[in-house]
Amino acid sequence: MLNTIKVNSIEQLINETVPDDILLKKPLNLDFAMSEQEYSSHMQKLSSKNNVYKTYIGLGYHEACLPAVIQRNILENPGWYTAYTPYQAEIAQGRLEALLNYQTMICDLTGMELANASLLDESTAASEAMTMLFAIRSRDQKKNNTNKFFVSEEILPQTLSLLKTRAIPLDIELVVGDHQHFDFSKEFYGAILQYPGISGQVYDYADFVKKAHQAEIKVAVAADILSLVSLKSPGSFDADVVVGTTQRFGIPLGYGGPHAAFFATREEYKRNIPGRIIGVTQDLNGNRALRMALQTREQHIKRDKATSNICTAQVLLAVMAGMYSVYHGPKGLTYIASKVNSYTVTLSDALIDLGFEQLNATYFDTIRIKADANKIKEIAEKHEVNFYYPNPKTISISLNEATTVEDLNTIITIFAEATQKKVPFIKEITTTSSITENLKRKTEFLTNEVFNTYHSETELMRYIKKLERKDLSLNHSMIPLGSCTMKLNAASEMLPLSDPQWGNIHPFVPIAQAEGYQKVLKKLEDQLTEITGFAGTSLQPNSGAQGEFAGLMVIRAYHESRGDHHRNICLIPSSAHGTNPASAIMAGMKVVVTKATEEGNIDVEDLREKALKHKDNLAALMVTYPSTHGVYESAIKEITKIIHDNGGQVYMDGANMNAQVGLTNPGVIGADVCHLNLHKTFAIPHGGGGPGVGPICVAKQLVPFLPGNPIITTGGNQAITAISAAPWGSALACLISYGYITMLGTNGLKEATQYAILNANYIKERLNGHYNVLYEGERGRAAHEMIIDCRPFKSNGIEVTDIAKRLMDYGFHAPTVSFPVAGTIMIEPTESESKAELDRFCDALISIRQEIADANADNPNNVMKNAPHTLAMLTNDNWDFPYSREQAAYPLSYIADNKFWPSVRRVDDAYGDRNLICTCAPIEEYMENNA
Repeated sequence: MLNTIKVNSIEQLINETVPDDILLKKPLNLDFAMSEQEYSSHMQKLSSKNNVYKTYIGLGYHEACLPAVIQRNILENPGWYTAYTPYQAEIAQGRLEALLNYQTMICDLTGMELANASLLDESTAASEAMTMLFAIRSRDQKKNNTNKFFVSEEILPQTLSLLKTRAIPLDIELVVGDHQHFDFSKEFYGAILQYPGISGQVYDYADFVKKAHQAEIKVAVAADILSLVSLKSPGSFDADVVVGTTQRFGIPLGYGGPHAAFFATREEYKRNIPGRIIGVTQDLNGNRALRMALQTREQHIKRDKATSNICTAQVLLAVMAGMYSVYHGPKGLTYIASKVNSYTVTLSDALIDLGFEQLNATYFDTIRIKADANKIKEIAEKHEVNFYYPNPKTISISLNEATTVEDLNTIITIFAEATQKKVPFIKEITTTSSITENLKRKTEFLTNEVFNTYHSETELMRYIKKLERKDLSLNHSMIPLGSCTMKLNAASEMLPLSDPQWGNIHPFVPIAQAEGYQKVLKKLEDQLTEITGFAGTSLQPNSGAQGEFAGLMVIRAYHESRGDHHRNICLIPSSAHGTNPASAIMAGMKVVVTKATEEGNIDVEDLREKALKHKDNLAALMVTYPSTHGVYESAIKEITKIIHDNGGQVYMDGANMNAQVGLTNPGVIGADVCHLNLHKTFAIPHGGGGPGVGPICVAKQLVPFLPGNPIITTGGNQAITAISAAPWGSALACLISYGYITMLGTNGLKEATQYAILNANYIKERLNGHYNVLYEGERGRAAHEMIIDCRPFKSNGIEVTDIAKRLMDYGFHAPTVSFPVAGTIMIEPTESESKAELDRFCDALISIRQEIADANADNPNNVMKNAPHTLAMLTNDNWDFPYSREQAAYPLSYIADNKFWPSVRRVDDAYGDRNLICTCAPIEEYMENNA
């Protein structure tokens, strides 16, 4: 490879690639690398420091039972967890179907018309509801100047904290109060209710929603997903938005995440709904196909005017929650929900018999007991039980799917001990419901065939495998996506995720019960702080987009602490990461775009001019390094100095951190804050488009403002309000990155970066003469990725999309298409790929280049335009194409050894957007639309 690149050593390549003035002068100060066996033992010892108590805290988190068939075949299966976001629909039909199932489940249970394919957590989804309703209020002439949003005092505390975070930069005024005494004459544009409330009480909100609509106030409802099996749906009482989490549908607690939130609304808001939407369309042959619908809303397309973010989903967890419903079906879910409620009624009756007062009249799974909280807490912890204590005289108990009769008797024992009474052991479960008739669900749900078929392990295992075979993941071939770093997610890093000592910890347990987690998370924070050259880290942001937002909110808080409330201008180079402008707008900043040179670098003089022009109001620069064009810009230190000299802070997007680790860092470059995509650089798998973790690392002056949490103390001494629901975000997923860093150590991390640069430059040289690289460094080198210009092929009638689809026939996922430059592909091989795999990929692109040369713009009936080719096409008796079946399916010899067949032909996106179907509609409905 070095010979091909024409260098004598990797060191020479690095010196020709990375500017000398930003190279680290000494190695990273990290512990010596562990072997896989040492790491396994290390994690077992740490897990034993977690005390897994029986926890009835609730607050949106409940112990759940993950069916083993889902754990083994999805959570632990690289065919599912290494897949990429399904932008290339033809090779993602399996996870698209799984997500359509999820959306159908959400629509059925919430009673709404449209649901997205998941958000990050319940609190984030609630804040998205608040901002969506704020955005659409302008349609109403009477409401377009209102900014008040009512929040029920029954809301979860972490949700209230996140609502505050999102409301501040948009000047939304939150009014918290009792929904039963709400004055509908006030100037409000929206409201949010909790269903059931934090107290456990189930309120009938029908009258509230009716009066709100009469006052032209839109209503969002944060609902418990399992309770909706038993309670009437929010859609039935005319809610406008319904949000929540699907964690209790079989997903481990994981000390707070990752879990898939849901967001459902009316179809009239389809162009405003955040997140991804999976929709039904057709392929070239008119056959049913799935794809992501309405992508024109997304940040990489609409930038600062986007309503959807490409980093807001928890796909793997949504797939698991959807499969939980497929496995149990409506009867199984009804059994589980009824059991939870019956156990709660039984416990309530027993505690009342003991002489305690139970405060909730109508409830699903949560009761509130009047008692001495300190006394009960001391006895409960002695019995290894956690309750929630809202005040010194009240104990809140939330039961769950995993609660047993033995557990009920342990709870009774605790309260009996507090009163020194004999324990009245429970021997029989009541069949009485605590839900009043007017609140009971009367409508059917999950009637579609998929939820009424796969109820044995054998059948579900085969269904999961059937879907898996339709998806191309890293277990088949490399996924050479620029800017997304699809690297190895090592099995040794993933194993702890299946350990209940890590999985069954509630995020709000006392810190002392999570000592293992605390040691790992603190160590990971220290590792990331060292790697970035900064002074502090917060792991709370649970996606790259949240990391961007968190970083900018910390900068905002820093300026305000100095009295600089007026600093609100954010400079963003035209070459920056696509999500940057919308994040700046979310943080209440005004975007000013700076130019790029013909070489793709930041135009330093234009930047200097605009920094000087806005120096009195300059808040920040958002910069990606190496640039999104795949180049280490040599002027980066000059660029950061310009910003500092004019009173701003520098936010560095960590999307390309894979080209920095061990060689340079944001601190050396002169940045003040960066977010890191742990699902890119630090090996958390993409899982089909989530989970992700987007921690922020900050310089000394920003440490005081790192985000806090309303229940567990986190962040700095001047902490901004919460960025995600859980104190440490998706803590369970952080174990993966901790493993990656711990097993690589100082030398391994540096070598990984060097090999990523080596692999990229090897591809660049192999493709030389076949394709033109759009941008390169001053000495002709690429960073860890490169942009290939495909625009000249239009003279042959070939578009960049044709190349993406033809690569499927060669067994590869396409590189990033038309980002950041239209008509190009961006290639990033990562350090994980061998020379053999790189050569297969290069051979494929070179072969495709010859097919492009053979194409004729006047005759679109060619192998490129007809790609991808399905098995159905190849086995059809009719073959009306001017090339052979062999050229279509096996253009190179290596393909026959491991052929991947796309399951549909090229998908028609426009048709699907015109005929939006986002649930598992009956086939008759699809056929009617198709007609």
